[in-house]
Amino acid sequence: YSDYPDSYYCWNSISSIGSMISLNSLIFLIFIILESLISKRMMLFKFNQSSLEWLNSCPPLEHSHIESPILIKNLNLKSILLKF
Repeated sequence: YSDYPDSYYCWNSISSIGSMISLNSLIFLIFIILESLISKRMMLFKFNQSSLEWLNSCPPLEHSHIESPILIKNLNLKSILLKF
């Protein structure tokens, strides 16, 4: 057990409050992860990207595309959401 002089009381209080905030954040993070694993909800957006920049290596070569080409014509968000 470490004993701090009275002159460090303010910093000790701030440090204690910060550690409690961190502990609460960790508990909340664990709850979010467990809830997401248990609920098994469907994903809203899958990982099929509709533009070519996601297929390039990182970082892409200079002047790879003058303009991003269209991969999906007439993309309708409502029809995509109705599939789920």
